[in-house]
Amino acid sequence: MLEQTTTVPDSKSVLTIVEIARLLRCSKAHVCNLMAGKVRGAPKLTHVCLGRRRLSTVAWVSQWLEEQKNQ
Repeated sequence: MLEQTTTVPDSKSVLTIVEIARLLRCSKAHVCNLMAGKVRGAPKLTHVCLGRRRLSTVAWVSQWLEEQKNQ
């Protein structure tokens, strides 16, 4: 059986939507809405698209969180 640990990856790590949702403690759908800019009052979450996959880095998510904290 695999043990899941909640460690914060280094700033260069690439995160999937599932990993971002775990980090932010929200649903995958909410992360998708953040990436699409559909959440009122929240700026768009920076990401890259590789085919159907949407990826972000730890640094981009951290920067986004800092911007939210200052508002």
